[in-house]
This record gives sequence, structure tokens and C-alpha cells, in this order.
Amino acid sequence: MHTRTALPALLLMISGAGCSVVAPGGLASFEDHLVYQPFDNGADWNPRVLIKEDVSFQSADGVSLHGWYCPVENPRAVVLYAHGNGGNLAHRAPFYRLLTERLDVTVLAFDYRGYGKSEGQPSEAGLLADARAARHFLAHRAGVAESDIVLYGQSLGGGVMVDLAAKDGARGLILESTFASLPAVADHKLPLLGAAMHNQFNSLEKIGDYRGPTLIAHGTDDPLVPIKQAKRLYTAANEPKRFVSIPGAEHNWTPTLQYVIALGDFIEQLP
Repeated sequence: MHTRTALPALLLMISGAGCSVVAPGGLASFEDHLVYQPFDNGADWNPRVLIKEDVSFQSADGVSLHGWYCPVENPRAVVLYAHGNGGNLAHRAPFYRLLTERLDVTVLAFDYRGYGKSEGQPSEAGLLADARAARHFLAHRAGVAESDIVLYGQSLGGGVMVDLAAKDGARGLILESTFASLPAVADHKLPLLGAAMHNQFNSLEKIGDYRGPTLIAHGTDDPLVPIKQAKRLYTAANEPKRFVSIPGAEHNWTPTLQYVIALGDFIEQLP
């Protein structure tokens, strides 16, 4: 599951340059450039390994979004997948195949505004609106209620999905390699830098408002988002919940057998 992890190093560049030499608007723009890193190189838009349909829908403000709808007949669950801050949905095709073929779930993966084939420019408010639009589209397409959709967020996508679950509920919430908040990620590399950020994605503050099953998975050796941040999220989450540590894994990891089994068990036990 490809995603860039350049944020900490670039945050250090900000501190080294000195924030006083950058106009406030310019600093906010530079931060957005660090947080949102869409790129297309290496993306296969027609993977042979995956049965999918290209779909499009609109966010609330009219921005056109693109996604892959990967249906399964009589699925165990319907999953909305939100990827990390780098690349686009096409970089995660093998994982969608795992979800559909190994775990027998229908999946909609979508690109945020400014990513892949979606229009617009990314922002925190924009990404949150895009996820809500994607869930609405998926519910209609799969013929289920929005509350019956399982939300899966990887890294930055975790911040997106926690917000959606906290505000509107979900059948289940799955968080992979995600953070307590974006400022907490910044402060991990340079204490107090997070206070200057306008992008927040404060999952730690929101997750207690979600009342439903939660699965959190995190690599023990993640250098970008320390596992202690995931454990803080786990502590703040309501029951029922489960935490899965992936031994030796860094921020981006290939699903282990342990994780696939845990994911299957979580889906099987959903109400």
C-alpha cells in the first residue's frame, strides 16, 4: 500500500528556514503541499488482478470525484476505503483484491479532490466532504444504508474516516497506520511545530463520539507515526474494539497473515 512518508523531513525544512521569512498564506500553502502529495507515477489504472468499475460522483460543492467500485455477490460487508496522503487509489489495487477475493467484501475506493482522476484541490474540509459523498454514492450503488457501511482508513485516510464515523456512525471502523492528529505527527519530529498547523485531522478528539466496533492496526517500528499514537486512539475509542500490532512493520506494510485473519474475524463479528 504505497504512500509517501516525506512529511517529517520537510517539516524540519520549515523550521530550518525560519517561519518568519514565509508569509502566513505562503506557509499554509507550503503545509498543504507537504500534507497532500498526489502523484501518478507507478499507478496502473487498468490492473488485471482486480475486477472493478470506474465510477464518478460529486462532492457537496460540485467537485467531481473518481473511484473504483469493486463488487462482490452477497458480500459479508460493504467497505468504503480511504487511502493515505501519497499517490492515488490505483497504487492500492492488490489490497482491494485481497478485500474482495479473500474477505468477500464489496469495496469502493475513491480519490480525494486533487488526487488521481478527481478534480479540485485538496484541503481538510474538502477531504471530509469527499468521504461523505463517497459513502452516499456507495450506499446507493450497493443498495445498503449508509449506516451499514464499514469505514476503512489508512494513514491520512484514518483521520478522514474517524471524522465520518464520529459524526454519522458506521457499521464498523478500521484504522491502519493512522495518527492521533496531524499536529501530533509534526510534534513527534519537532516539538511545538504542530501548533502552527492549520490541517488538524484530530482523531483523538473525535473518536470517542463514535459508538461502534473499531479495529486499529499499527506497525511496531513505524518511524512516521509512532505506535503510541495508535494506542492513544485505542484508549479513547469505545468498546467493542481490538488492537493489532504488526511486529517489525514500519508505516507502509504488506498485510500479514495475522492481520488478514484479524480483519476477517472483525468483519465476521460485525453486527
